[in-house]
Amino acid sequence: MGEPGLGVLSRILENKPYKIVRKIVIAIVGVSVLCVGAAIIFLPGPAVVVIPVGLAILATEFAWAKALLDKLKEKINWKTNAKLF
Repeated sequence: MGEPGLGVLSRILENKPYKIVRKIVIAIVGVSVLCVGAAIIFLPGPAVVVIPVGLAILATEFAWAKALLDKLKEKINWKTNAKLF
């Protein structure tokens, strides 16, 4: 008859338009969070937390953001053994 619901979901996730829309949405959300983080540098707030979160969002789809996030992780002296991302 037909494939179970999981087959339909996997076909949707492999669909090229879906991948393009997903990349665009992640780019918009990630850049928005980065812009808020940049604004928080000059305003009171936790820019040190918000900017890496924006990079982490972008790193899910973009290699340049992953490389930048990895460099940021190397520069920060973590005082815990917990993994951040």
